[in-house]
Amino acid sequence: MPAMKKTAKSSLLVTSATLLSFSLALSVTATAPAAAADKPSPTPSATPSTSTSPSGSAAPSGSPSASASPSGSASNSEWATPPKGMSTVGGAQLGRPGTQANLGTGAPVLPKDLSARSWVVADAESGDVLASHNAHWKLPPASTLKMLFADTLLPRFPKTQKHKVASSDLAGIGSGSSMVGIKEDETYTVHDLWLGVFLRSGNDAVHVLSAMNGGVDRTVKDMNARAAELQALDTNVVSPDGYDEKRQVSSAYDLTLIARSGLQNKDFREYCSTVRAKFPGETKKNKKGRTSRKSFEIQNTNRLLTGDYGLDAYQGIAGVKNGNTTNAGATFTGVAERDGKVLLVTVMNPEKEERDEVYKETAKLLDWGFQASGKVTPVGELVPPRSADTSAQPGGSASGEAGGSGDGAPSSKPVSASAQADGSSGAGVALAIAGGVLVLLAAGVFVINRRWPLPELMRRRH
Repeated sequence: MPAMKKTAKSSLLVTSATLLSFSLALSVTATAPAAAADKPSPTPSATPSTSTSPSGSAAPSGSPSASASPSGSASNSEWATPPKGMSTVGGAQLGRPGTQANLGTGAPVLPKDLSARSWVVADAESGDVLASHNAHWKLPPASTLKMLFADTLLPRFPKTQKHKVASSDLAGIGSGSSMVGIKEDETYTVHDLWLGVFLRSGNDAVHVLSAMNGGVDRTVKDMNARAAELQALDTNVVSPDGYDEKRQVSSAYDLTLIARSGLQNKDFREYCSTVRAKFPGETKKNKKGRTSRKSFEIQNTNRLLTGDYGLDAYQGIAGVKNGNTTNAGATFTGVAERDGKVLLVTVMNPEKEERDEVYKETAKLLDWGFQASGKVTPVGELVPPRSADTSAQPGGSASGEAGGSGDGAPSSKPVSASAQADGSSGAGVALAIAGGVLVLLAAGVFVINRRWPLPELMRRRH
């Protein structure tokens, strides 16, 4: 797998563009249960100092109790405070509890009212981690784990492939799971199934694709192997859909790393940025015995993409994935572009119980990241996959683990990253969306379209 290097800002070439044609209606007519919403949990306010002390990293007086809150906050007391010792993958500073930020002259202070247990702000192109809070804290990931599911399985099945659903395909789906509305004995394309995964966070779609992959156990094994390859070493998969299970964990760092890898795949980019689409319904017979199958509309549950009551869609947002379970609370990883800069932000379990809090805190961190770009010293980096050439990596070792310099200032050498997973013979591509159009950029690894306006579908959602 070829390595992805820090992007030189030159040499951008638009090679193709395909318009996504989806309905502009806002309401969702799907009769299937709504996908899991996103909700909040604990993280102390960030300060403009270089980093908080370990004692300052524990959740303040508003930290979550052991019992579940109405917001869906994590209920297990083992996640009440971050561990003192965490992984140092990506740099020593990322292993410290509390908020980590190296603010330079003119850098804006971090938002004061963040309540998430863990978060990461990273440059999607260079891999620099601009700031973090408990980056490697192992927490339940909820449906953000579906990013790893997609990164693992998307390349395996052509989107035109059809599959007739058997009852065994839908076995073992957890009670209360988000569903897109897949029916037994109906036939779906792989494209349909991925729309169900990304837009409605459908656990039924995940289980059908897992069945096509040889079953849930095989898929879990494949996902754990993929996580290890990406050096997402905080991640342990037990259920491919992110449903709460014992020992199923990830971290803000890992989810950001996984999202960055997934975004190398053009299909991944298409699905995670789709606002709404048509999904096949159930085949029915009329009184004359003729069969017909109508479609219903599904809308993305990413509220920064679609907007919500009291929450505007975030300008330049292009995905990636949200989640919410009892143990995880609300989780979200988002990618957005502004003025030619592309950022990835992951937020895990805000404590505040306000509506859409996970999105509000993500938006604040995105705003901060765009303002702080070039004015902060990175606290770490998103490491390359193990299969990348570690000889060019800062902190590279024979084991393939790469990290920062250990002092919060990563080396200036290029950072490799995941090669595109969609069979493009190693030609790196990056994500770009202009007016609902996917644009593939050649000759650069994770190079970005510099003209990326707010997607037309989002502007016209009302």
